[in-house]
Amino acid sequence: QLEFVESGGGSVQPGGSLTVSCEATGFTLDVYAVGWFRQAPGKEREGVACISSSGRTITYTDSVKGRFTISRDNAKNTVWMQMDSLKPEDTAMYYCAANTRSTKLCPIQGMNYWGKGTLITISS
Repeated sequence: QLEFVESGGGSVQPGGSLTVSCEATGFTLDVYAVGWFRQAPGKEREGVACISSSGRTITYTDSVKGRFTISRDNAKNTVWMQMDSLKPEDTAMYYCAANTRSTKLCPIQGMNYWGKGTLITISS
């Protein structure tokens, strides 16, 4: 069974840090671009970060640049996202997803394997 298992969500205060992880089971990630996406209540899902299959090409949405760091270990079939200096507006359900049609790109409509999501709440 092809599946992404996300973990690491939770609740932290503003300014805190969290690391979320995404492990693929049933398939190997090493030739696919992988992205993290989020959806806040009442808002559309948006792309947060994307990492190419090799890990050499990384992109972030502007609102998280300098605060979030995406990384991967293909030997462990896992992608992580370290989130620092968290803000209340980062509160959302976070999803990882793979694009089996690209080694570099993470368009929302093009991602074809999705995890079930992990909830992150930033609140004082």
